[in-house]
Amino acid sequence: MPQLTLGQLAKSIAGRDKGRFLIVIDIVDDNYVHVADGDLRKVEKPKKKKIKHLQLLNKKADSIAEKLAKKRKVSNEEIRKALNELIDDGQNGQSDQI
Repeated sequence: MPQLTLGQLAKSIAGRDKGRFLIVIDIVDDNYVHVADGDLRKVEKPKKKKIKHLQLLNKKADSIAEKLAKKRKVSNEEIRKALNELIDDGQNGQSDQI
């Protein structure tokens, strides 16, 4: 299982947002994180989600991770852009293996 870090890409595996890709924007404690996708879940009102309800993926939005580490504000647009890049990478990588 990948190490949980800020800016990490995760996929929801439970709840009403099941199947959505999200980015970890805050680690609350050992059980919970705050996630956002810049669309339904804005940075201003992130979703508090149990870590066990997320499939942590081995990808990270470095630019977002750096900003979060420096306690700087991340925009919804940045989150959406990072998600698109990370997800596109994954799809392209998988289709190459077939």
